[in-house]
Amino acid sequence: MAVLPRVIFFIAVVLFNFSEAQNEFAKLAESYKKGVRLAETQVNSHNGVQHHFLFFKSLSQSSIEAGFNVNYFYHHFHLKATKCSRGTENADPKKCVFRNDRPVIDCAICYKMFDGEIQMEPKPYIHCIHKPMLTKEMELSRIEHCNSMSFSNGAMTLLASTGSE
Repeated sequence: MAVLPRVIFFIAVVLFNFSEAQNEFAKLAESYKKGVRLAETQVNSHNGVQHHFLFFKSLSQSSIEAGFNVNYFYHHFHLKATKCSRGTENADPKKCVFRNDRPVIDCAICYKMFDGEIQMEPKPYIHCIHKPMLTKEMELSRIEHCNSMSFSNGAMTLLASTGSE
């Protein structure tokens, strides 16, 4: 009889973790969801990955509105392995349950968006690594890289135009 309470407790923990991760992703603004999907695609396409990874938890996020529908985003979050194999199409936490025997992947991503779409220039910066391997130097390097990315809006604008003949 002592087994039944343990089984019920285990099921409750799994359901809590599942619903927590699903709610976390649902709470993200669409701009951040697009960045997460970009990182998930990169991680899940890596040859060494055997299980499908999905968004688990957001740690920090920031954005800068540069005007003219241009925004810059920074997002620090965790991805977690699921029980689905790599390459699973349309994976979500409902059908791909999170594994608790694997370390999370710590990701930081910064990118430019124009009219709600991630721009490939400048190239989005994505740095994802298993959490136990993440060092303070790597964390600082991520922030420095995102702060120094050449997000130049210095292209000629209408205000700088002298006209053409």
